[in-house]
Amino acid sequence: MYKKICLLGAMVFGCGQFAFAQEDENEDDDIGTETVTVTKAYTPTINDAFKIKSTPNLNDSIVLQKKKIEYNIFSVPVASTFTPAKGKASAVQKTPPPVLYNSYASAGGGNPANVMAKFYTSRTIDRESGYTIGLDHNSSRGDIDGVALDNVFSNTKLDASYVKRDRDYDWGVDVDAQHQLYNWYGIENGAFTEAIVNSIDERQNYYMAGVSGQISAEDSYFENAKLQYRRFWDAVKSGENRAVFNTGFAFPVADEVLAIKANVDFVNGKFENSSLNNADSQPGIDYSNLQVGISPNLRMLGDDFALNLGVNLVYGLDLENSDSNFYIYPAVTASYNLMDELAIVYGGVQGGLVQNSYYGYVEENPYVSPTLSIQPTDKQYDGYVGLKGQLLPNLSYNVKASYTAENRKPLFKLNPQNTTRDDEKGYFYGNSFEVFYDDLKTIGVFGELNVDVNRNFTLGVNAQYFNYSTETDNPAWNLPELTGSLFMDYQIGEKWYAGANLFYVGSREDLASIANASGLPSTFDFEIVELDSYFDANAHIGYRWNDQLSFFLKAANIANNNYLRWANYPVQGLQILAGATYKFDF
Repeated sequence: MYKKICLLGAMVFGCGQFAFAQEDENEDDDIGTETVTVTKAYTPTINDAFKIKSTPNLNDSIVLQKKKIEYNIFSVPVASTFTPAKGKASAVQKTPPPVLYNSYASAGGGNPANVMAKFYTSRTIDRESGYTIGLDHNSSRGDIDGVALDNVFSNTKLDASYVKRDRDYDWGVDVDAQHQLYNWYGIENGAFTEAIVNSIDERQNYYMAGVSGQISAEDSYFENAKLQYRRFWDAVKSGENRAVFNTGFAFPVADEVLAIKANVDFVNGKFENSSLNNADSQPGIDYSNLQVGISPNLRMLGDDFALNLGVNLVYGLDLENSDSNFYIYPAVTASYNLMDELAIVYGGVQGGLVQNSYYGYVEENPYVSPTLSIQPTDKQYDGYVGLKGQLLPNLSYNVKASYTAENRKPLFKLNPQNTTRDDEKGYFYGNSFEVFYDDLKTIGVFGELNVDVNRNFTLGVNAQYFNYSTETDNPAWNLPELTGSLFMDYQIGEKWYAGANLFYVGSREDLASIANASGLPSTFDFEIVELDSYFDANAHIGYRWNDQLSFFLKAANIANNNYLRWANYPVQGLQILAGATYKFDF
């Protein structure tokens, strides 16, 4: 308190001095000058504060003392008859696995007198070995409107295989046989008299038998090897033998792989009959071609790319004409992932010596005459670049552009009429095809879209365009410039399923002969025949009665259009076929 009083007095005294100073200043404005020297800046300090105790001392005469309380638990046991039930783990309901059968049989029939039958079984002998047997038959006895000759066909094929699996390698043996029946029914309406038509034996039968063996190894430089032999012959004394051996090796080189493939391909045969361009019957045609090739390839794989650098070296020998050649072809392919699965760029340049055969020509065109010249095709290169990927999780695409150069490209062309020879056959009437070899360069563009709407519905569409350039300046006989197809499959619930396939083939060109009175093909005139483009639609629907039995209904050529697949060869119209499939254990 004393300090506060002194401080207050000092303040009052100071204020009075200030007032007197103001009065003197008013009296005399000149107060003179005075020098003030500051030797130290003012530094304020805070005096120590005294903390008030949180618990003050009480000076009370009466202090209440708390009474001590003690707690005790008095427990009394209670009898209980409750018994908890044992816990049970909750189980997830499992979907039963599908029942699998090792065999099935399918059969059906429809118009016009069409019959199909299939059988397949896969048997296990023990844990390491087993065998399969398959039989497939299709035939038709119906007549095509406007065709004078018999046009039935039949195709029956039998396949059997045996497989043995060991710890370090697998091996197997395959046996197959086939019979095909076709007719050279493609004669022009009104071109021959009824007597000549009735005298034509238009039937042709093809037979094939083959055997092959293969072996593959694991964790070895040796990868695989395959040896196959096929015998093919027909009903007019033509026959062909073909033997092919392929093998492959792979060696690690740093972080890459060096692969080496080798092959030997030999084909020889004989046609009893000579070319229809000859005026007289001459000795038949013999052919024998051998190929020996080796293809080293360096495989390089990265996170986003794959690159194969290789070359294909082939030695070709024509044993009949004692002519040989050595060929070098590129074998380079690459792909690069631009944007995960959205865009993958791929491309390559490849080539090879393609071994042609009578069997291969018949598979492509069963109406060829048994008077063919068999030569290999020199595919100098096939360069292509493309882009593929997935635009959406259920939408994929693929586009590609290519340029191909081929020497001795086989093209099918109509044979001229030749009814002057004394060995008349059913294919002498301009109703069969020969093989014409030409040097061909092709520009191609391909596009494809595939949509998986869900696991039960898929849809795909593709289109392809070709531009041809031949060495002879002739059209590329019977090759279309535009093709396209659309397919779909739909699983309708658990019992029903359906599908459809639509395809389009653009116009083609062929060369037809105009016979004269001489009957000599060398004196005939020829004209180019344009085959119209065609559209075909096929569909099927099926019903699964149970796990073993199902029924199906198929429709072919729904537009009922007798279009020409080959010149003078109309196809059957609308075809309906119904049947059933039964699965079983055998």
